[in-house]
Amino acid sequence: MNLYEAIFVRRSVRKYKMEPISSKIMEEIQGYMQEVTVLFGGIKSEMAIIDNTKGQERMMGMFSVKAPYYLAIYSEEKDKCKMNAGYIMQQMALFMCCKGLGTCFLGSNMIKEKTNPAGDKKLMVLMAFGKSRGSCIRKQAEAGRLSLQELCVYKEVPRQWMKQLLDAARLAPSSMNSQPWRFVVYDNRFHIFSKKHSVERLGKFDELNFGIMFANIMLVAEELWLDVDLIRLEDISQKTFSNNQYVLSAILKS
Repeated sequence: MNLYEAIFVRRSVRKYKMEPISSKIMEEIQGYMQEVTVLFGGIKSEMAIIDNTKGQERMMGMFSVKAPYYLAIYSEEKDKCKMNAGYIMQQMALFMCCKGLGTCFLGSNMIKEKTNPAGDKKLMVLMAFGKSRGSCIRKQAEAGRLSLQELCVYKEVPRQWMKQLLDAARLAPSSMNSQPWRFVVYDNRFHIFSKKHSVERLGKFDELNFGIMFANIMLVAEELWLDVDLIRLEDISQKTFSNNQYVLSAILKS
């Protein structure tokens, strides 16, 4: 299984075996941490693995998960830094899925400051990982996601590759499964919007969510040998929308 295939079968795992993973797998994870791509250049970030196999780390948060390991990403605070962090961490989640490990994003949980190896950077998100108690994958049909018909407004008949990109975006995990994205679709491009929330806290992690979703889009583009740009179009960004906020556009380069 590669990262592209993992997009369609990965599941979020909340129960783990509190035992170490092999040194070989750990070395592969640490190696891949150096290879992941970023969404935005110029944002300094670093990742760290927190060993909790002895259960010594106390997690703070309503939805904390006890796991043998946590992957933390720290970043300098700049515009779109959370989106960049989500983009990086989704690649790590899919890589671990390929290695047979379970993962779970823990966006609202914090760890004790003494475990922070990057004092000049802020913790963006944690991800629990390790050997899962049960399967770390599921059938695509078992994913609890809205359909493309519910997420998309079709202005033109999309090409086949467009459907594959959109389906990967649809399957992206999001905080509380909020699925904040909406798409306006043309034959060779689609514009991406964030659904506005009536309660502010529901949209607290949307920037992180979109980073995760953009990682899915770009991994599919790479698999299909498509040259896709994620760009912000000024003519759309200057418009006002009652229920949605414009984020970016995915455009096939000719």
